[in-house]
Amino acid sequence: MQKRRFYIGIDIADKTFYASIFSTPQKPHISKEFTNSMDGFQQFVAWLKQQKVSPGNSIICMEATGVYCDNLCYYVSSQNYPLVLEAPHKVKKAFTHLDKNDRVDSQQISEYAYRFKDKLTLWEPKSYILEQIQVLLTTREQLLKQRSANKNSLKAVKRKYVRTPLAEKTFQQSIDHLSKQVETIEKEIEKLIKKDTDFHQMKTLITSIPAVGNLLYYNLLVTTKGFTENINSKNLASYFGIAPHEHSSGSSIFKKAKSQRRGPKRPRKLIYLASLSLRTHNKCIKMYFMRKVAEGKSGRLVLNNIANKLIKIICAIARDRKPYIEGYLSINPQILLNNT
Repeated sequence: MQKRRFYIGIDIADKTFYASIFSTPQKPHISKEFTNSMDGFQQFVAWLKQQKVSPGNSIICMEATGVYCDNLCYYVSSQNYPLVLEAPHKVKKAFTHLDKNDRVDSQQISEYAYRFKDKLTLWEPKSYILEQIQVLLTTREQLLKQRSANKNSLKAVKRKYVRTPLAEKTFQQSIDHLSKQVETIEKEIEKLIKKDTDFHQMKTLITSIPAVGNLLYYNLLVTTKGFTENINSKNLASYFGIAPHEHSSGSSIFKKAKSQRRGPKRPRKLIYLASLSLRTHNKCIKMYFMRKVAEGKSGRLVLNNIANKLIKIICAIARDRKPYIEGYLSINPQILLNNT
């Protein structure tokens, strides 16, 4: 990444945010508080210009805090300032300071950007279609949780000795209404996919893979920003928290490689369910599962391996833009050269 003169750290909250400018360790931070609103955004950019901070000599860094930082990200991007969004735990691990408040946090974020400037990745706004799909998927998940809660409540009410028809009717109507809303959301997502030719073509390719349905494709589409990022299977598996990571040191520390189970829960759950489906309905995968279990491997471990295999297939198809071929075998080109 291009070397910058100024590194601006932002600690954002619901109503306000603190910004700190860092240039070199020999100079003190310059900090100021602003409101988390359009007026505050404009005052923030005007303050940067007063401090001779321009898009060409600076980089802005803030923690990914969801909806709190969303509007500021889009505004800063519209002003052509380079922006980086970092996971909060990364910034936290980089410091051991005991003091904590919004001003100190913004100063630490600016120092983090200075220290790790060679590892920062610039943030780019998602397309409006991807942004809408992400919101709809989150809304769908929330509605499903509400429907599940109502189903459990209805089941409990029906088990009582003294029945209450009004309560049962109310829960059933709520369940039916939520089901219709979920169905409406799924239809709207499909309409959005069809508006983009690339997304629609990629959907045809990815869903040609056994056990990969529409919902898994939607989540993968949002996660990879339209299959433009994290196409590497190892990176994607690590992001979902299913890639095994080694933990050893010398001869005294040696732990079995295991997955961290971190990352977004929704796509990880869908990949796990797809792995279960492959284990049950795919002949080759079923034989692989039974063979590994017979060797003494844990069933959950083998399912995790199947999930990693599935991600490899998904990434290969997204990269090559070719549909899934049943029984396809990859051949090393060197073998073909040796045989000629």
